[in-house]
Amino acid sequence: MDPLTSDQTRLAGEQRRLRLQVLGLNSVEAEATFDRVARLAASFTQAPLAMVNFINDERQMFRGMYVPPTSPDDKANTDGRGIVFDLSDIAREAPSDYGFCPHVVAQGSQLALDDVFDYPRFRGNPLVNDMGVRSYLGTPLRDNTGMILGTVCVADMVARTWDRKLKEGMQELTETLLSDFKLRDSLLAQQQELFAVFDGAPFPIMLTEGPNHLLRYANGKQGAAFGMVPQFSPGRQVLTGLEAIGVFNAMDEAFHTGQTTTLPRASISTYDSPSPQNFSFLCTPVRTSPNAPVSGVLTVAMNAGQQFYPGNEQRVFAANVQERFEQLGSSGFRGTIPGQRG
Repeated sequence: MDPLTSDQTRLAGEQRRLRLQVLGLNSVEAEATFDRVARLAASFTQAPLAMVNFINDERQMFRGMYVPPTSPDDKANTDGRGIVFDLSDIAREAPSDYGFCPHVVAQGSQLALDDVFDYPRFRGNPLVNDMGVRSYLGTPLRDNTGMILGTVCVADMVARTWDRKLKEGMQELTETLLSDFKLRDSLLAQQQELFAVFDGAPFPIMLTEGPNHLLRYANGKQGAAFGMVPQFSPGRQVLTGLEAIGVFNAMDEAFHTGQTTTLPRASISTYDSPSPQNFSFLCTPVRTSPNAPVSGVLTVAMNAGQQFYPGNEQRVFAANVQERFEQLGSSGFRGTIPGQRG
């Protein structure tokens, strides 16, 4: 059986997806660090295409990429090694079984193809027909725990020899990213301190990310009142009770306007009470810096009969949390400390 289609490989892909979610890498957005590594890989190997590629069980995400400039004066486009089509930001992803990188991840070792046509297993790969790739060198990209997250790879449109020096250089370049992964894990530890504040709060709190309100964290009070749901799931699809009373509409407004919104009084049956309870919901947009776009929404629920934080103190709590997220910077949504599990 092809290892790329085995149950074991699919399970590994799911584990990678969870790790990438925790590290804040499970998306296709370009990142300067990875683009820089791709550019260095292209320069070091003199290859016209280079990528830093993260792979989960669903897709490949080229968060780092280098392609030659499209200017007609550029030599890379006049020597027969140009890219057949432009790889722009909208093309920074591919199916999980496309190309050669999934083979690198599956076998857990460097893959060097001097001439793809010499390998019956690889010469029919869609990457050959779609982009004219003739040679490829891919190196497993491991994080600081040893897990393979994807590859750092280069490709050329002509057959060529990937000698020992190039192979070793690619391995060393890949290892430079270990410090980035260590930093992300360190920042996760700082998040733990922030979420400890959530755990100690006497009211339900949840933190969501993006326009689909992916659940990144919820404290125990949130789960006890409104239900235990899986992390990283679209909130309005799994918290149907909150959706029915309009909480997610208020969160939509907060996310898209960048202004705090309230749902002042809503009745909902909770899991920890036999009768419906009246709650007010404060939805605060969260940014990683004062001028950054909105990253998510912090939603604080208050039971109308149990105002632990009367008056404006509900807003003060949310403002303090926002300040902590700004201190964390762009790491603020790089994973969460488990607060709920499905």
